[in-house]
Amino acid sequence: MTARATYDVLVVGARCAGASTAMLLARWGLRVLLIERGDYGTDTISTHALMRSGVLQLRRWGLLRRIEQAGTPPIRATAFHYGHEVVEVAIAPSHGVAALYAPRRTLLDSALVDAAWDAGAEICFQHALIGLKRDAQGRVRGALIRDGAGELGEVEAELVVGADGLGSAVARLVGAPLVQEGSSASSVIYAHLSGLGALGYEWYFRPGASAGVIPTNAGRHCVFAAMPAARFRAGLRGPAAYRRILAEAAPELGEAIEAAGSEGPLQTFAGRRGFLRQAWGPGWALVGDAGYFRDPLTAHGISDALRDAELLARAIVEGSAPALERYAAIRDELSRPLLEASDAVASFDWDLEAVRRHHHALNTAMKREVEHLAALDRIPAAPGTAPLSLPARTEEVVQ
Repeated sequence: MTARATYDVLVVGARCAGASTAMLLARWGLRVLLIERGDYGTDTISTHALMRSGVLQLRRWGLLRRIEQAGTPPIRATAFHYGHEVVEVAIAPSHGVAALYAPRRTLLDSALVDAAWDAGAEICFQHALIGLKRDAQGRVRGALIRDGAGELGEVEAELVVGADGLGSAVARLVGAPLVQEGSSASSVIYAHLSGLGALGYEWYFRPGASAGVIPTNAGRHCVFAAMPAARFRAGLRGPAAYRRILAEAAPELGEAIEAAGSEGPLQTFAGRRGFLRQAWGPGWALVGDAGYFRDPLTAHGISDALRDAELLARAIVEGSAPALERYAAIRDELSRPLLEASDAVASFDWDLEAVRRHHHALNTAMKREVEHLAALDRIPAAPGTAPLSLPARTEEVVQ
C-alpha cells in the first residue's frame, strides 16, 4: 500500500486544505502520508473564487505563478449589485497581492498536490480511510486504509489530520463536537459558461435571490444562482430554478446567459448550515471544511482552507499541546465573524441596506484575517529538518 508504514502525520483528503497541510509539513521535514479516496486532478463542487488571504497564501508558498501561467485571469475589480444600485470596488495592491484569482479546482488542487509531492510527501489516490487505530489510553495512533484494489492496510502516525470535507470520516470517528453552528443555509446552482464579458467578480443581491459571475480559466465564467434552502426544498431546482433565480437576482444577465455556451451539466449544492467543530484532540486534528464551514454564498471557503492549513501546520511543527490549543483559538477567533456574517447573508432575511451592512462586517473580518497571515514568518521553500514531538496527552482537550 505504501512505501513506509509509519509516519509523523497522516493527512486524510487531498483537496485544498489537505494538500496544503501536507505540503507545508513536508517542507518542514516531517514524514507525511496524504491519502485521497478520489483521483488526481478531478473537479469538485466549488465556485472557486479566491479572496485576498487565499492569494496571499499561494504567493507566500511560491505557487501563484503556476496559477497565473495557466491563464487564470487576474481579478482587479469587483462589483456589488444591490438591486439597481452598483457599488464598484477596485482591488488595491496590498501585502504583495495586486489581483484576485478564481482558478478551476482541477488546476488549484493539482498544483497543491504537486507541491506536496515535490516537498517529499507520499501521496496515495484511491485510498479511503476505514477506521482509526488507538492506544490503550484512547489516543489516535494511526488508521486502517483501503486502497483502490480493495486491499486493507494499517498506517501508524503520530497525528491524523482530517481534511476530508463536510462529511469528514475523521471528525465522525473521533466524535468531534460542534462548538458553534449557524442557523441558515443557501442552496446554490452553478454552471461554467463561455461568451460572457465580465472581467471582475460580480455579485448580485435582491430579496430572496442572489447570483454571481466569477471569471475563471479557458475564457469561462462560473455563474451561480443562490436561494434560501427552503425554496430549494420546496421544489425549486434544476434548470428552471437556475433561470428563475438568475432572472430574479440579475435580470440584466438573462439575455447574456441564454446566449452563452455551457460546459457540462449544472452543479448543485443543496445547502448546509455553517459550523465550527472542535479543532483537535488526542492524536487528531481537523482542517478545512472538516472542522469549519461557512455558507458558500460569501465565497470564502478556499481562502479559509488555505489559512487553516498553514495555522495547523505551524502548530504541528511546534509540537506541543499549547500550540494546537493556539491553532484552535486563532482559527475560531478569525472564523467566527466570517461564519456569522455568512450566516446572516445566507438567511436572506434582509433588505438591501441590511445586506450591505453584513458585507461590511464580512470585509472587516477578511481584513483582520489578511493582517494576521501577513504577519507570519516565512514558510520553508524546501524540506527542512524540524524535529517532531507531538503532544501525547489524552485529556485537557479543548472543548
